[in-house]
Amino acid sequence: MDRDTNKQSSDILPIAVMGCLFVVIHVLALLVIGPFEAAGVEPAFENPDDPMNLVYFFVIILAMTAIILVIAKYWKKQVIQAIILGAIGYTSWYVFYPLLTLLIPDLFALVFAVIFALLLIVTLYKFPEWYVIDISGVIVGAGAIAIFGISLGVLLVVILLIGLAIYDAISVYKTKHMIDLADTVMDLKLPVLLVVPKRRHYSLIKETKRLKEQLKEGEERDAFFMGLGDIVMPGILVAAVYYTGTPHTLAIALSVIVGTLVGFSMLMTFVIKGKPQAGLPLLCGGAIGGYLISSYLFAGELVGLILPF
Repeated sequence: MDRDTNKQSSDILPIAVMGCLFVVIHVLALLVIGPFEAAGVEPAFENPDDPMNLVYFFVIILAMTAIILVIAKYWKKQVIQAIILGAIGYTSWYVFYPLLTLLIPDLFALVFAVIFALLLIVTLYKFPEWYVIDISGVIVGAGAIAIFGISLGVLLVVILLIGLAIYDAISVYKTKHMIDLADTVMDLKLPVLLVVPKRRHYSLIKETKRLKEQLKEGEERDAFFMGLGDIVMPGILVAAVYYTGTPHTLAIALSVIVGTLVGFSMLMTFVIKGKPQAGLPLLCGGAIGGYLISSYLFAGELVGLILPF
């Protein structure tokens, strides 16, 4: 009993750090929305309230998951590494360029954004230590949240989060292919997972044992891992609410972050026991709950909720 109590106490700090990463990424996403607009960044979808956007979104997610798993099984995993690093480079450029335009002329901003994105890719490839992974995850996560937050209406985001929560639960508890996916990206040391060490001198580069092996042997992991998507998806609701520009949207957006953190706290009570959990049901549930409660509290209505009929 004392051993379990000591273990849980030692996990409090890394859990708190992981919670701080949620706040950092979500707030940074809100801060880059303005520069995105100023730089003329186009939304991913022409009509943010078109229900077909959700179809495209789910098809892309399912297709990318299937492609990664097939490549991991039948071809060299370095192909996956090249694909994801390319996506990371493009997304980071998408973040760097609008921010740099606030400081320097557009042409120089374009050049330096390309340079910074290339440096990020090279660093990830050459030295994928956990803090490099986390820094990259913060940049890419904030960019992805901002892009999709300005591209989807609030109603579509709420539906999206519900659908993804169901999909995440099925993929972790039923088909278990999400664990296979996590193993693949962990092997390649890619920033689609955020890592917070539980002990000093932890090295992700030296981590060789696969997640499935650790679970089978009941071995305690030396770090907390969380999929970047678990942070990005509820963050899209934060950005979508804020982007409506109506009164009280900042307060409601911040309340969505608080709701997500409540869901995160509940999630950690399960994770601390050492078993992988589907994160999105609790995280998305907390985000939606924060949106619903704060909308009625601050505005007396569901802010930004536009019905497509």
